[in-house]
Amino acid sequence: MANPLDTDAGSELFSSYEAEFKLVQADLTQKLDQIPELSGEPRKAAISQGERALEEADELLGAMRLEKANIPSASRTKINQRFRNFETDVDKYRRKLRSLADDRAALFGSRYTDNPAGGPDTQTEQRQQLLSGTDRLDRSTQRLRNSQALANETEAIGASTLADLHVQRERISHTGNILLESEGYVDRSVKTLRGMARRMATNRVITIAIITVLVLLIFAVIYSKFK
Repeated sequence: MANPLDTDAGSELFSSYEAEFKLVQADLTQKLDQIPELSGEPRKAAISQGERALEEADELLGAMRLEKANIPSASRTKINQRFRNFETDVDKYRRKLRSLADDRAALFGSRYTDNPAGGPDTQTEQRQQLLSGTDRLDRSTQRLRNSQALANETEAIGASTLADLHVQRERISHTGNILLESEGYVDRSVKTLRGMARRMATNRVITIAIITVLVLLIFAVIYSKFK
């Protein structure tokens, strides 16, 4: 058995959007009827659910608006009329939901008063709550400033320490280079001293040899004269 929506619309996709819209419409109508009986947190939750249902209805209207272009012109007149009725219904739901959401006395319950000329006790309590909230905010702000100042001071100390460590590292590196250079000088000095010692030993041997030869020559000359 054919669906009457398919026959009227001439488009299965548009018909499915229309069926979904009617389900959302029924759900939204039920929620709007329930909200006036609620207050406080249940009322807030119901209003949030109504807003989500309105968003879903708007999405379905947008999908139907696009799908209308694919419907033959012969069937489009009826479709346009039903679509305009849907838009009118959604606008009506939106205004009603906004009105219910703006009813702050019902939304916040006994905690809210819309009478600026309320009794002295109510005004005093509200003033004390405001002053208490302001005082807490001031204390929180001061703690935040103190924490920020401490963080800045810690950061400055850390930066100074890093700078000192960098300077000390440079000094240690420079001292290490000097020690390496000094070690090179010591090695060269040791080699020079060893060379000088070898030359002195060689010169001593040569000197002793020359003296020995001279003494032998002297003895030889003397011996030749008295022979």
